[in-house]
Amino acid sequence: MESEQEHRCGYAAIVGRPNVGKSTLLNAILGQKVSITASKPQTTRHQILGIKSVEGGQLVFIDTPGIHQGTPKAINRYMNRVARAVLADADVVLWVVEAARLTEEDRALGESLKSVDAPVLCIINKIDRLRDKRELLPFLEQLNRDYRLAEVLPVCALESDGVDVVEAEVLERLPFSRPFYDADQITDRSERFLAAEFVREQITRCTHEEVPYATTVEVENYVHEEGLVRIGILIWVEREGQKAIIIGRKGETLRKIGSRARKALEALLGEKVFLQTWVKVKQGWSDDERALRAFGYQE
Repeated sequence: MESEQEHRCGYAAIVGRPNVGKSTLLNAILGQKVSITASKPQTTRHQILGIKSVEGGQLVFIDTPGIHQGTPKAINRYMNRVARAVLADADVVLWVVEAARLTEEDRALGESLKSVDAPVLCIINKIDRLRDKRELLPFLEQLNRDYRLAEVLPVCALESDGVDVVEAEVLERLPFSRPFYDADQITDRSERFLAAEFVREQITRCTHEEVPYATTVEVENYVHEEGLVRIGILIWVEREGQKAIIIGRKGETLRKIGSRARKALEALLGEKVFLQTWVKVKQGWSDDERALRAFGYQE
């Protein structure tokens, strides 16, 4: 058994603007889905731990909501607070950016990371989208010149390309410590939480415009039976029109959401899942601090 002097363990915060691939990176490192993904910004709303135990250490990654400017609603302010709070306690920071593209939000976050005590690894994601790979070198040089970075690492998280290098770079920078979690644990979140998130992921993928941002999901019941998990999900929206969109013509959209979420949950749990969903309206929930707390948005 390894002694504390031989074993590394610590926290690596994954930060970046919305839609740069933070959750995809986490899932690729873990080799299993624990954080939901979609092509729309602000898919991740909660802080989620992804735990990977390897020879010589345990890496605890903290996936965070995308840090964004312009925060008109309470839920946007909540997500920014959650994302920034993790920086104070992180042993390593992974700043994820998109290959050859720095926005104003990226630059603002890069500037703020100069005051962070932990080493900052800049992860250049989506390198597969570069038509000319020669664009990567000047972009890398720009990042090293303008920001305080311990390392710059190009990856394609969607294809798991380069994530092993990220893992190794994080591990060597973690402090020596005994593991914080059991070796077979991959997240700190409950199955109930993941069930709600997997349903919300499919809402985000199956609907458009303001609907994904006006939706939250609550677990009404979660019961284990012999070889079966029964889950009841309540989907909350802000307007009747949004409810109609989620249900769809003759219930088609809601059935699609439920079917896709059920399959993802069965893959995660390794059991058959019976999933029921209902849609209700609570006006203005996303800009109501009390409603956010009731729906589990707590820091």
